Amino acid sequence: MKKIKDRYFLTVVAGLLGLVGVTVFDTLSYRMGYSERTYRETAAGLFVPSKRKAKTKSAHILGLSMNGVASIIGAGLISTLFVKTGRDFYALKGMVSGITHGAFLMLIQSFLPWNKMKPKGPVSNLSYVLTNAFYGLICGTAIAKLGDDSLFDVEPVNDQLKPTIETSEEVDRRFSGYTDIDTTTTIGSTYH
Repeated sequence: MKKIKDRYFLTVVAGLLGLVGVTVFDTLSYRMGYSERTYRETAAGLFVPSKRKAKTKSAHILGLSMNGVASIIGAGLISTLFVKTGRDFYALKGMVSGITHGAFLMLIQSFLPWNKMKPKGPVSNLSYVLTNAFYGLICGTAIAKLGDDSLFDVEPVNDQLKPTIETSEEVDRRFSGYTDIDTTTTIGSTYH
């Protein structure tokens, strides 16, 4: 299978896969009575003036679009985490990152005074936590499995280039008569 070599494209693909997973899991949770409202309604509640309007088809499309944006941003954060820390334990890292990302978004939404769609019950909020964990699992797995190995190489600190500016130790050695390690000539001998 050909791997994705572009980090941005990988983030978009993982975010959209996560969105599909969230939408399915969230809809099942809502239909089973665990969640008070779907993610689509909750997201739409940020942009429409009433609960009634948040339940319309156009509001659901708006909510799904906003969830897509949030999913891609979350996938970008997970991708960055994997670049910095490696892909080991990708499922666990993805789930924890998904829960953290979702909790942060819910926290922001809860402070917005015009948001009438925030869930209040503990079961509904627990359903959201599980949905966010599922999202993180999908994104983490997609990033780890679909991303090319070159995307996760740690960048070298120095790239093996010789410095163009002397350090203070090199300057001190040059003026105090110490020999340079790379050559057999005494660098500071001409200054005495």
